[in-house]
Amino acid sequence: MMNLMKAAFFVGPNQPLVIEKVPVPEIGPEDILVEVKACGICGSDIHYIKGETTPGKTPIILGHEGTGLISKVGSGIKDWKEGDRVVIDCVTSCGTCLNCQRGRDSICLNRKLTGIHIDGALAQYIKVKPRNLILLPEEISFEQGALATDAVATPYHALKSRACLKVAESIAIYGLGGLGIHAVKLARTMGAALIIGVDVSEPALERAKKEGADMVINPRKDDPVKFIREKTRNMGVEVALECIGREQTVLWAAESVVVGGRVVVVGLGPERLHVMSLTEFVRKEINIMGSSAFEIKEIEEILELMRTGRLDLSSSISRTIDLENVNEAMNDMIKKPGEVIRIMVNRF
Repeated sequence: MMNLMKAAFFVGPNQPLVIEKVPVPEIGPEDILVEVKACGICGSDIHYIKGETTPGKTPIILGHEGTGLISKVGSGIKDWKEGDRVVIDCVTSCGTCLNCQRGRDSICLNRKLTGIHIDGALAQYIKVKPRNLILLPEEISFEQGALATDAVATPYHALKSRACLKVAESIAIYGLGGLGIHAVKLARTMGAALIIGVDVSEPALERAKKEGADMVINPRKDDPVKFIREKTRNMGVEVALECIGREQTVLWAAESVVVGGRVVVVGLGPERLHVMSLTEFVRKEINIMGSSAFEIKEIEEILELMRTGRLDLSSSISRTIDLENVNEAMNDMIKKPGEVIRIMVNRF
């Protein structure tokens, strides 16, 4: 194994990532070193570049959607071996706080996120804890396995654990980028009766129709709330999922749901939330909830859906690139929103 590796560092907003050669991480008895084989570029990475949100430290190696091969195992670890194909769960939880004890490690009170608080997977190697690894089935490629770690797991958690989407319910999905398009796929897999996609990008709307949306609407052309109510006999949908992170789209989502409906917000952004009057909120019994990350068991469930052919992610990889081209890829994602699902780094 080499002593130096290439890695892509975030050094500040509105600046390109800096690709440097740095020492390969040293592992302790309870650590595992993974040779990264694929890492997705996520919309949250773009938020950092644009200065809309900030990671926990700077400089930091970005990348939280990683898969690879175990390269080295700490002396105190018995359940993993060199050569194992693995998916990396980017949520490092403490396992002891109140939320962890209740099985909600996605909101661990002491959690750290790979590529946000600790160095990520846009590098040739990454050091991880064994509890953050999931075996990647041979039937699933490294690239598609990387999608399961966030691009799919985040909307899966939002739909399954937060919205509790039921068979034959209706759903409106605001934002059809990397998270939203997978929410369309998942809602179809989970048995939703009516799926309505909302986005300002025509390519994203066309893609959503191909992936299972029954109807789509462009807010630049038509009022999405009026459209949704017309298509649901003026009742609204049972669930609205917001994947953009804007106050306006959260407001639309809240106005789109039936009395007693559920609004789940996964989009990140700097705006403050002012949705409706307290009287309206109370009398309609609308549930508006945030949804952050996912549980490791949910990644395992997604991988099983993929392995058995119930969830096909082959169309979700827009292209694969070398690490050296990461800045070009990020610029494309900034300049062409809605046209890219996931760009995957798989050559380091």
